[in-house]
Amino acid sequence: MTQSASNPKTDHKSEYLSEENSDQQVLASLLDKLLEKKDRILVQKTEMGGIEAYIGSTTLEWFASRVRFASALPLLQQKYNPETDNVEIDAESIDEIQQRPLDWSRQLPLVQYLAARRNHKFPPVLVVINQPWVDNLKATEWDGEGQSTKSTTDFTPLDKDGKFGMLDVSEENATIYALDGQHRLMGVQGLLELLKTGKLQRYKKDKSPDNTFITVEDLIEHYRVEPAYLESLPKEKIGIEFICAVAAGETRLQARRRVRSMFVHVNLMAEPLTKGQIAQLNEDDGFSIVARKIATINPLLEQRPDRQPRVNWNSATVAAKSTVLTTLQALKEMSERYLGQKFPHWKPLEKGLIPMRPEHEELEEGIQEFHKLFDYLATLSSYKILDYEDTPILRRFSFEKEGGEGNILFRPVGQVALAQALGTLVFRNSFSLENIFKKLRKFDREGGFRGMEYPKSIWYGVLYDPNKKRVQVAGRDLATRLLIYILGGIQENVERAKLRKDLATARTVENKTIGFDGNFVEPQEVGLPPIL
Repeated sequence: MTQSASNPKTDHKSEYLSEENSDQQVLASLLDKLLEKKDRILVQKTEMGGIEAYIGSTTLEWFASRVRFASALPLLQQKYNPETDNVEIDAESIDEIQQRPLDWSRQLPLVQYLAARRNHKFPPVLVVINQPWVDNLKATEWDGEGQSTKSTTDFTPLDKDGKFGMLDVSEENATIYALDGQHRLMGVQGLLELLKTGKLQRYKKDKSPDNTFITVEDLIEHYRVEPAYLESLPKEKIGIEFICAVAAGETRLQARRRVRSMFVHVNLMAEPLTKGQIAQLNEDDGFSIVARKIATINPLLEQRPDRQPRVNWNSATVAAKSTVLTTLQALKEMSERYLGQKFPHWKPLEKGLIPMRPEHEELEEGIQEFHKLFDYLATLSSYKILDYEDTPILRRFSFEKEGGEGNILFRPVGQVALAQALGTLVFRNSFSLENIFKKLRKFDREGGFRGMEYPKSIWYGVLYDPNKKRVQVAGRDLATRLLIYILGGIQENVERAKLRKDLATARTVENKTIGFDGNFVEPQEVGLPPIL
């Protein structure tokens, strides 16, 4: 006789699977209805470092049409150049700049990558959601203390823990900017333009055209891609992470600092920024903050309508014909080497780590100290000449076209060496700036900073390479020690002997040592310059 009774375990399992399948069908139906709304995106809420974010995905088509470059943020509009999609950096915009300049020469290679490589992959992008009220300080969303009463992200949770939900990205409520991923955005926009018009202009770095194009026919011919495949690309999806431009409880200044800091952080963890770009953007490094501030407020450096700019905000070097006095990168290094001896804790604990932003009071103290230094620098006769003379003639060597003074004070390497020497004397040896500059003013009047290309100069072979006839950065530390010595900061005989030996070595070219009179001498005959 056959038993027809069923297995209780099997029945329970079937019942469970049936209920689970039913729940999934209900959930799928609900999600389908929610996802039909084009103004909302299904996201997962995350939190890291106290910052809430929402992770989802969008089509390339949506990404290209809805996301803008960070330089187009309303607070940058005054200096925004719509032709290059970049912010023109100067003394006014440096405190507002959010991102490094776009390199438009990368657009076409990125488009080729997306269109020609079937296994292409862009990492997720990080974007900021802004709302119209952010730039209206009279809006009701700002309270009497200047703090936001709400966030610029509008998230509707779908679960009891608030981890999954819908993010409002409707055009009337949200304007979205690429914080990390601006070149990916550039590439996707180029791809959509190529597919729409059939061709794409190649650009140089500054978005000036170089009169060559890539066409859809080129892709089909050279990379053997099919038209149907190209037409499917706009529907591909890219990961996207949303953060708020302003969080509830933040002031506008706090929000801007947070966004700027995040830009630096994500880039430090990825492709390194140049030193100049980090100095522009860094909201954590006290030395960068002080350098930016002094570049805009100190009379020696500040931008005025009646004279040429005195700070190069982008490049690390000063071109031969440039009328600037220094660079932002040099100012940052001067700040670090001068103030770093008073505030050593401003430096990161280890190389590669992000420093902690100093407290406001300490930053203000650092700004005052650095401001004082530049006020004293302005009393040097070499810098007083700037009232009626441009910098090229003061920077050039005597043998160059139109001649010049060869003054180390107009070279970033000399400026940094001087700042480091003064930092040592002031903050380690307790010298007063007043007494130091009494000596330096006399030294300057007697030509001590000029003519580095002549053997009589103490900078010959140190900051000037007589063999290659150019400035040598490698001599900066020796120049710093020489400055400390002539200002009376080296007393120990052993240290003096080491300095004299290093100076003789620096003045030795092809096994021949050059004395201060221009004649060849034995290395031991090279003495130290007199103490001021």
